[in-house]
Amino acid sequence: MRGEELQPVAIRVENLSKDFGSLRAVNSVSFEVVSGEVFGLLGPNGAGKTTLIKMLCTLLKPTSGKAEIAGFDIVKNPSEVRKNIGIVFQEPTLDVELTAKENLDFHGRLYGMDGKKRNERIKEVLKLVGLEDRADELVKKFSGGMQRRLEIARGFMHFPKVLFLDEPTLGLDVQTRRKIWEYIDKVRKEEDITIILTTHYIEEAENLCDRVAIIDHGNIIALDTVERLKNRVGEDSIEIVTEGDVSDFIELMKSANLRVVRTEEGLMVSAGEAERLIPQIFSLANKNGIVIKSVSLKKSSLEDVFILLTGRKIREESSSGALHVMRARRMGR
Repeated sequence: MRGEELQPVAIRVENLSKDFGSLRAVNSVSFEVVSGEVFGLLGPNGAGKTTLIKMLCTLLKPTSGKAEIAGFDIVKNPSEVRKNIGIVFQEPTLDVELTAKENLDFHGRLYGMDGKKRNERIKEVLKLVGLEDRADELVKKFSGGMQRRLEIARGFMHFPKVLFLDEPTLGLDVQTRRKIWEYIDKVRKEEDITIILTTHYIEEAENLCDRVAIIDHGNIIALDTVERLKNRVGEDSIEIVTEGDVSDFIELMKSANLRVVRTEEGLMVSAGEAERLIPQIFSLANKNGIVIKSVSLKKSSLEDVFILLTGRKIREESSSGALHVMRARRMGR
């Protein structure tokens, strides 16, 4: 769904929360995803993305709130929800001792597809992900990228209405990741399917998603189209590193009507025409005895939106959030 036309709602989430003891992994989250949309959940590791996905896929029961997938309640009608969804998990779940075709055939049998339909569909999905010539090859001989493509093919093998992709390119090299993006985009164009994906890769969200929900510490802190989210920052962003305490400099820039936020590395200024602001920033610093060590100018991205809202970079949270993730998984996440 790349346009603004009205579409039926495929996913409806209302005040959904999940607690693990004293840890609230997802905090009263609400949103809707329309049919045919690619909807992204963007945030650092430990933000609550996987917990949210697991609730929507009926693998975890929510502590409170409600959600519907294809019109079915995730708590009251879990079997109907499962019939209407496909899932690609973070961790590989293929049987590497089987061929690509055998993995897909087994999946089709689980969903009650008859033999003729299974064979037809296997050919369709393998062709869609560029593996039609590897159908009879053992999966253990596949590269990581090929295995990921096969998992995506398996995810929509049974004609689901909603496909969940949890960190679909995690751990893959940049070139392979871009190829996976191409296949995901191809799936959304050729299949009548709604896709919801989690990611902490900025470029992945920008390339694939119609709308993005930025999630942090279990809360959705922003939700909109990619372009509208980036418009919150402005066309450009300026990153500044100074010597010493930046508190006074922040106040000086705010008094000059500059949009500035403190980051882990220094300051970020958002602007429409940053080139014109840089001389003003240097002049302000010189007049007040502030030493600027470095200035960098770049086009705004969704990461700048995250910085504007939290003061942190998503990639910085990826390592520091690992402990939070492992702890939550031990509690059933």
